[in-house]
Amino acid sequence: MRAIWKGSISFGLVHIPIALYPATRREELKFRLLRKSDLSPVNYKRVAESDGKEVPWEEIVKGYEYEKGKFVVLKDEDFQRVDIEATKTVDILSFVTQEEVNPLFFYKPYYMEAQKGGDRPYVLLRDALRGTGKIGIAKVVIRTRQHLAAVKPQDDSLMLELMHFPSELLATSEFKQPKDTGTNQKEMSMARTLIETMSEKWDPEAYKDDYREALEEMIEEKIAGGPAETPQPAARPAGGGKVIDLVAILEQSLNQKKPAANHKKTAKKTPKPRGKPKKAA
Repeated sequence: MRAIWKGSISFGLVHIPIALYPATRREELKFRLLRKSDLSPVNYKRVAESDGKEVPWEEIVKGYEYEKGKFVVLKDEDFQRVDIEATKTVDILSFVTQEEVNPLFFYKPYYMEAQKGGDRPYVLLRDALRGTGKIGIAKVVIRTRQHLAAVKPQDDSLMLELMHFPSELLATSEFKQPKDTGTNQKEMSMARTLIETMSEKWDPEAYKDDYREALEEMIEEKIAGGPAETPQPAARPAGGGKVIDLVAILEQSLNQKKPAANHKKTAKKTPKPRGKPKKAA
């Protein structure tokens, strides 16, 4: 795997040479738009809204819409004026206790691999963070954009996790909050019992992407020329504005087998595709 970024971690006068690698992967199934009559791929064109004419790249400029239908054009030199110097440094500004940071701030993890001459300070920082329960809050420029980020110990490695700036997060007050109608003691007791009944030790391997596996299987069936039956969706309890008898629903849930604890044993395994699906419409 190729490193997406190389530089160093900096805190105080300490510099640790590192390389950055993605810590997650998500391979989406890619689809092409095709013409129905002959399955010819359909390409996208850059078309102007005003007259529907195609616009060549050399006539395209970047604009910011400051009012509805009103734009200000920004040229390359305008972006250069506000360009942030890419120092190739994860500049740790402070250390904080991880529990103090709302999990909503974190959104994309990367592994930090020590480079030549960096093993000793790398291990020192990793163990010091682990021993103090702290994480480093840093700023880093990756691909011309500045990010807020956290430096965390992860197993035997250090991880850089990109963070949202506070201005990027929406407050819960911007959304309609539920009315506090009050819950009685019996409802609360049964809800807690149900939670305890469904509780189990965290096992990430027990969860899989059912939709992707079913989609891959269906594609393989189509490639092989077999039937592709449409499964009937499972019936769900009616909701809407009806008055819900919470006690009855909780009792019914408790009378069933432990759904969360048994999902590893009872979940039907979707057969693995015979190979990677080819391009399909």
